[in-house]
Amino acid sequence: MSTPKAPTLAVLPIAKGETPAAGPQILQPAGWPAPKGYANGMAADGRLVVTGGVIGWDNQGHLPADFVAQVRQTLSNISAILGEGGARPEHLVRLTWYVVDIEEYLANLKLLGQAYREIFGAHYPAMALVQVVRLVEKTARVEIEATAVVPR
Repeated sequence: MSTPKAPTLAVLPIAKGETPAAGPQILQPAGWPAPKGYANGMAADGRLVVTGGVIGWDNQGHLPADFVAQVRQTLSNISAILGEGGARPEHLVRLTWYVVDIEEYLANLKLLGQAYREIFGAHYPAMALVQVVRLVEKTARVEIEATAVVPR
């Protein structure tokens, strides 16, 4: 039996005395196919800014019925929370999405991508997508947790 060899990473550790690059670095193992709309991994040095599970409520507490509208508002809410912590979308290193219907997510990929880029630009952190039975707010279709690292 042979032991599989671990993949080589495209981003190497920072040598002692070197200055790290500002902002997160994408970790892409050599030879792996490039992911679309997310990163396999991220590395960053700085101050951690995290959100709780964020849903698409507006500032009046209203939640749109439409899935894409909920995602758009959720991403806007995350952007506002990041701003309160001195972070910007390009500081994101991880997003965890919880959806109640993965088929609804997959059916709306183009519109979701447009909404994402309008709010966060073309920065794609490590992401996970999980289908759940339901969320605490009964009419919520999506909840997202975010982690950002602000460079020092």
